[in-house]
Amino acid sequence: MDPTRTIAVYSDYKSPYAYLAKDPIYELEEDFAVRLDWLPYTLDLASSFGTARVNEQGEVIESQRNAHQWRRVRYMYMDCRRQARKRGLTILGTRKVWDSSLAAIGMLWAKRHGTKVFRAYHDRVFERFWRRELDIEDPAVVATVLAEAGADTGGFPEYLAGEGRQQHDRLREAAEASGVFGVPSLLVDGELYWGREHLSDIREILAPLARRRGAAELRGDRADR
Repeated sequence: MDPTRTIAVYSDYKSPYAYLAKDPIYELEEDFAVRLDWLPYTLDLASSFGTARVNEQGEVIESQRNAHQWRRVRYMYMDCRRQARKRGLTILGTRKVWDSSLAAIGMLWAKRHGTKVFRAYHDRVFERFWRRELDIEDPAVVATVLAEAGADTGGFPEYLAGEGRQQHDRLREAAEASGVFGVPSLLVDGELYWGREHLSDIREILAPLARRRGAAELRGDRADR
């Protein structure tokens, strides 16, 4: 295997499953001689889960979901909270279906400033969004998080409205051409892996590229985190 190989990682800030997978995916780069290329894949949740809005008390004030979609949504949050509690993470149900494309374009801008800035931005957006502390549809809010992460935000508004939006849309089309339909998704040697549960399989594939410790240990010691 090529030790400089790149693994494409598709993520979306409005996916609790992507949030739970973020840190274990980071560890692939720490444990193996690979580079992670984080890319946005903005989900169209309305087509699968319908739409709804709830108030501060959690009461439904608007809904275009059928009973089946509500069961799926309620199970998703129950499942994600079970896993989040194990790691001390907070996942609060969202009050509406968000458009996460602005935050995704912010991700692309953060990547221009290197891994340290990207991770600082990535971590902040996920953590604050799932605490209901971040309006990811507000360009000024996204710019503020970028600045906190250490990015130069000069020119970001123009990028957001022009080049960044175009790049975001191209990446989404390219992802779908590669078979991507959900997040988190990883492309390893051209093969698609969807979901955190496949990280143990990916670690086994990457075992020959282990940076430290025994390959057998690295194959699965973190897969259930």
